[in-house]
Amino acid sequence: MILITGATGTIGSEIVRQLAARGEQVRAVTRDPHRAQLPAEVEVVRGDYTDTASMVAAMSGADAVFIVGVLGPDDAEADQALVATAKASGVRRIVKLSAIGTGDPELGRVGTWHLPGENAARESGLEWTILRPSSFASNTLSWTDAIRSGQPVPNLTGSGTQGVIDPRDVAAVAVEALLVPDHSGRVYTLTGPELLTGPDQAAVLAAVLGHPVESIDIAEDTAREHMLAAGMSVEFADGALAGQAYVRAGGNAVLTDDVHRVLGRAPRTYAEWATDHATAFGAVATPVAQGSQSSPAPLTVVESAWPNRGQR
Repeated sequence: MILITGATGTIGSEIVRQLAARGEQVRAVTRDPHRAQLPAEVEVVRGDYTDTASMVAAMSGADAVFIVGVLGPDDAEADQALVATAKASGVRRIVKLSAIGTGDPELGRVGTWHLPGENAARESGLEWTILRPSSFASNTLSWTDAIRSGQPVPNLTGSGTQGVIDPRDVAAVAVEALLVPDHSGRVYTLTGPELLTGPDQAAVLAAVLGHPVESIDIAEDTAREHMLAAGMSVEFADGALAGQAYVRAGGNAVLTDDVHRVLGRAPRTYAEWATDHATAFGAVATPVAQGSQSSPAPLTVVESAWPNRGQR
C-alpha cells in the first residue's frame, strides 16, 4: 500500500495517477474525499494534518508514504508530525517533497522552511528520499486570466533563470522513489533541461498559443503590497520575496541530471508542458521546436495580471 498525502495537489494527484496506471495499490489522503477527482480504483480517505488521529488512521497498513508538508514559516511541526506518524504506523519508506535551494544561507529564512521536515526524514530510521524540485512549469497557470484577456503577465524574477520543471517529471521521480529501494538516502535536485527567465516562458507560450504574450517586471514593493492584500502574512510575503530576489541574483540558475538518472530519459521541456496545457490558456496548441522563442511586445502594468498565491 502506497499512501499519498497532498493527493489532490499538483504533484500528489499526478503521483496517484501514475501509480494507479501501473496497477499499484494506492491510498489518497485529502481533507474532503467527496470532492476528490481521482481514478476509481484508488482508495480515498480523509486526513487532516491538524487532526493527528485522522493521519494515524490514514497511514495504517501503508508501506510507503509520499509526504507533502505545508510550506510556511510556522509549519515545521506539520512535516515533523507526518514523519513521526509514518514511523509509528509501521511505514518503511518515505519520500519527502522539499524545494530547490533548501539550506542555502543566501535564501535567508525561507531556505529553512523545509529543513525540519528533511531532517526528520533523515533521522527517522526509515528508508527516505528527498526531492528538491526547481520552479514548476505549472506555476505559469497563474497567468491564465491575464493571457486570456490580452494583458501582460507579471515577472517577479527579472533576468534570473531557473531550471523550470514539468510537475509530471517530479511525480515520476517520486513514483520511482516510492517503489524502488535504490533511491533510499538520496537527495535529488530536480530541474528541467534548460534555464529560462520569466520572459522566456512568456515567449514560449506566445509561440504555442499563436499570439503575443507580453511580460512586465514588477517592483518588489509592489509585489509585497499585492501579497499582503491577498492575505499573506508579513513573514510569508517577505520569505517569498527573498526567494524571488535569490532567483534574480542567479541563485536558482541550476541544472542537474537527476531526472535522467532516475527515469533514464531527459526531462520534458517547458515548451512540451505548454503544448500539452494550451487549452488552459484558452487556445489550441501549436507545437514549438526546441529552443524556439519570440520577443515580448511593449509592456504596461495592470494589477489584474497579478498571479494568485499557490505555487507548489
